[in-house]
Amino acid sequence: MTGAARGARERLVVIGGDAAGMSAASQGRRLKGPDELEIVAFERGHFTSYSACGIPYWVGGDVAERDELIARTPEEHRARGIDLRMRTEVVEIDVAGQRVRARDVDSGAESWTSYDKLVIATGARPIRPQMPGVDAPGVHGVQTLDDGQALLDTLARTRGRRAVVVGAGYIGVEMAEALINRGYQVTVVNRGSEPMSTLDADMGALVHEAMVGLGITMVDDTEVTKVLTGDDGRVRAVATETGEFPADVVVLGIGVRPETALARAAGLPLGRHGGLLTDLSMRVRGHGNIWAGGDCVEVLDLVSGQERHIALGTHANKHGQVIGTNVGGGYATFPGVVGTAVSKVCDLEIARTGLREKDARRVGLQFETVTIESTSRAGYYPGASPMTVKMLAERRTGRLLGVQIVGREGAAKRVDIAAVALTAGLTVEQMTALDLGYAPPFSPVWDPVLVAARKAAAKVRSTTPSG
Repeated sequence: MTGAARGARERLVVIGGDAAGMSAASQGRRLKGPDELEIVAFERGHFTSYSACGIPYWVGGDVAERDELIARTPEEHRARGIDLRMRTEVVEIDVAGQRVRARDVDSGAESWTSYDKLVIATGARPIRPQMPGVDAPGVHGVQTLDDGQALLDTLARTRGRRAVVVGAGYIGVEMAEALINRGYQVTVVNRGSEPMSTLDADMGALVHEAMVGLGITMVDDTEVTKVLTGDDGRVRAVATETGEFPADVVVLGIGVRPETALARAAGLPLGRHGGLLTDLSMRVRGHGNIWAGGDCVEVLDLVSGQERHIALGTHANKHGQVIGTNVGGGYATFPGVVGTAVSKVCDLEIARTGLREKDARRVGLQFETVTIESTSRAGYYPGASPMTVKMLAERRTGRLLGVQIVGREGAAKRVDIAAVALTAGLTVEQMTALDLGYAPPFSPVWDPVLVAARKAAAKVRSTTPSG
């Protein structure tokens, strides 16, 4: 039954109850009351509106309680006039009929719900390699609060203190820290040459060095081929082509892919990374009454000009606000991203924004790179800590292309300077004139990012033909 058949009130259906989906539902409700807009949301899990990014810090003990990660409960959403149906999974989208088929996860009962407007916020799914033993007890992915609780339960009942983390991206590095904090002997098996493939290899090498210094065993250029189990069926080790690594618990931190099986089956447009394609209003291309946001979509990279998939809560919440504004009768757009991300492993801070060298090469850009060493504060001020800044600038034009930072306290958030410069399309020469805050407790007189910009500007000038 469409809105016309029901009267003036339209029905918005939201698939997914986390950041993008519930931000869209909440913003839509702010703009339109229940008499104008009925909102039905489906969530297959036990929780809504929670911080998946905080799970490693909960597992590691920095966050004491699971519920501290929950921004808004199902009851709070319902109190705002949203018909939120928990433990209910949408299994089919009928685009022509403007309806979705949902299944109760516990009972298996199914029913159809019609919509006038649809929001797809199905998120991303962890990459789980197809190999023997990967489903054995003691092997964990970490994507949802349920996953985090399951891992904590395993840690609580496991006598051994040996952990293997498979993968050395953001999730892998953060989970290695969490397990170190829990007193485990941690081995990280990484198929790349260095940890943090979102960095160039020379910057990843700094992360590698720091992780080894923390007592983490790093095994690079190696892929896990199977999980070995003991007589009790539980994990006892992981195997690679070169050997075995004992494990009482295994954490998979290989990354995620867009969860778009529903969208694919419904014939909706997907990009080369498998994410849904939308316009600037987050409306699915070619479908006037369907929007999508969060980890299931691809977004425009403002630096390269190409679509990419980035699974971050910051983007998901912004997508939801944009979608909710548009379904509520307003107008908003999401112009794109520059690829900013920060992380840490113990006291080492890691940050990046823009393009890596291989990203720039892939899109045909010619560029110069510089790397500088500096400190977080004036060198004479107590507590000054070292940091390394790498900067990429386009040859001839000097346009900033990317920045990577590895250092100690005060390093990571400096990447925000570069993120703003990338968004504004500044050149490295223009960056040298930025009026940044200075006092000895906070920065050298030349901030490390500006030192890199000066060096990059000089290199661009020296390689640019005169006349």
